[in-house]
Amino acid sequence: MSFLTLTNIAKSYGPRSILHNIELSLAEGEFVSIVGASASGKTTLVKIASGLMSPSEGAVTVGGQPVTGFIPEAGMVFQNYSLLPWLSALENVRLAVEPAFPQWTPKQHTAQAMKYLDLVGLGRAALKTPAQLSGGMRQRVSIARAFAAEPRILFLDEPFGALDALTRATLQQELAQLCRAAGRPVTALMITNSVEEAILLSDRIHALGRGPGATLSPGFSVDLDRPRSAGLLMRSKDAVSLRHRLAEFLSTGAVTAPECVKEVA
Repeated sequence: MSFLTLTNIAKSYGPRSILHNIELSLAEGEFVSIVGASASGKTTLVKIASGLMSPSEGAVTVGGQPVTGFIPEAGMVFQNYSLLPWLSALENVRLAVEPAFPQWTPKQHTAQAMKYLDLVGLGRAALKTPAQLSGGMRQRVSIARAFAAEPRILFLDEPFGALDALTRATLQQELAQLCRAAGRPVTALMITNSVEEAILLSDRIHALGRGPGATLSPGFSVDLDRPRSAGLLMRSKDAVSLRHRLAEFLSTGAVTAPECVKEVA
């Protein structure tokens, strides 16, 4: 059953069409990635899906209810960390915990924030400010902040795009573990320009074509065992097949029927 649904989404700025006829449904607990080139409209799409931006046409629903603003039970991780520089890592995470659990005491808010900082390996850095943390550590704080609010939906806007390859690989695995370890299913929508990253993390992948008026490819389920690794994806025939078809759509706007990877509506 669909949990998050985008129906006939279009976005234009005057005569300039950004997105056209976007149809997308996510089941509860599903991890879906949208891959596309820079300036293809990926960030616009995730902002519309989360309620941060209104579409020119179409509708977004969560659990059958229309979305008219940022989804209350959602978390978001941005590429640029979005941390308040004058607050410690602990205080940045608490900012998300307090409105999510208004009935809790300050002690409970702190405990929840510390729990998730510990989960991302930053318990000992809880009192440090963002300026005292590396880029990877700052993104760990952002991930901890998103999960500490115990969201039902997680939106990820190229969350590892600004990191070096080694840090990126480490945080990809930590994100996958957090999604699986959450107390309730976390529905995730991630945009990325990395096909490899999408295959590593996703249950299903769509490609966003080049604009103007970008549209989505058919969805392809990623039927690979978890946990996944970069080495496994290099050896997997299914992963290779999917990689080729996504690249084909991104370059030509068309995709052929895969032999090894299941195409879904």
